[in-house]
Amino acid sequence: MLEKRTYFMPSMGMIGPGVLQDVGAEIKSLGGTKALLVTDAVLVKLGVVKKLTDVLDAAGVEVTLFDGVQPNPTCANVNAGLKVLKDSDCDSIVSLGGGSPQDCAKAISILAVNGGDIRDYEGVMKSAKKGLPIVAINTTAGTASDVTINYVITDEERHVKMVMVDKNCLAAIAVNDPELMVAKPAALTAATGMDALTHAIEAYITKGAYRLTDALALESIKLISESLRDAVANGEDLDARSKMACGSFVAGMAFSNCGLGVVHSLAHQLGGVYNLPHGICNAVLLPHVMRFNASVCPEKLAQVAVAMGAEPTADAAIAAVEKLSADVGIPSGLKELGVSEEKMGVMADLALVDPCAPGNPRDMTREDAVEIYKAAM
Repeated sequence: MLEKRTYFMPSMGMIGPGVLQDVGAEIKSLGGTKALLVTDAVLVKLGVVKKLTDVLDAAGVEVTLFDGVQPNPTCANVNAGLKVLKDSDCDSIVSLGGGSPQDCAKAISILAVNGGDIRDYEGVMKSAKKGLPIVAINTTAGTASDVTINYVITDEERHVKMVMVDKNCLAAIAVNDPELMVAKPAALTAATGMDALTHAIEAYITKGAYRLTDALALESIKLISESLRDAVANGEDLDARSKMACGSFVAGMAFSNCGLGVVHSLAHQLGGVYNLPHGICNAVLLPHVMRFNASVCPEKLAQVAVAMGAEPTADAAIAAVEKLSADVGIPSGLKELGVSEEKMGVMADLALVDPCAPGNPRDMTREDAVEIYKAAM
């Protein structure tokens, strides 16, 4: 019998080439009068923001721009965006970009309604009220922040990535137009794509997994395994970009509703301490955590291997992940990223209290965490 579950996802998802052109009308349907557009300066410079604002202008949607989001968004980014929202009397939010603008937008949304400091909301279900409506528009296939109840903000004072799991941050509309993802740099495509694969694999083996999330996670693993190499090799390959957009979206639908594991809890600390790209940290750590978990979920890892086109064994799954990472140019170890052993103990302590850690299929000790970091060097 299927146990009782509560499933969260946006009330509307728009996916496929050209859906950006339909966004204006849907934003107007939310009933807001002025939207804060949360993005980063790079997307302004590349002309991606103009593609969106042209659509919004044509639909009569008034927007105020906040382009101050940096990679691994900080508390200061959130506070700056909140000030622009309040000063401009915005009553809704449009986020454009990868995970950083999406997460920053969620934090602004929560604070706009609930007040306080974003540090107050670290952890699980800490807000009392639904945030401002968000239309989340992706420009990468990776984080799936558009579809999840999760967001991550860096506390720059503590050098900690704060993980928030909160149904009140869920976007009203998730938009994945692969035409916005073409021509992205190969390294970015690889990093975000491996982030999505990590979401799918962790969702499949997490303690919270169930039949619905299993089906979604396996489909995501299959889509990403089939298309990531092509998307990295040819950024203009719209078919590969479309499969990656779908794979990322489906992975988000899975992990947002069943949880993740210690790949993410360990990676969050690398991001907080060293300010490293999240997707690359996940990719480097993933095979080592799979080895750590293999003794408790060999059958599930065998199915991961099958979804990746390999023989049905846990070892084959690990080998397939390692080969995919190598093929798309992911660094072979943490040493290449400037990580040293001196901070591993501190990061291990933080990883143990990260909200993602309890979902791992095998409980991790401090010593285990340090050993995984060392193995990934």
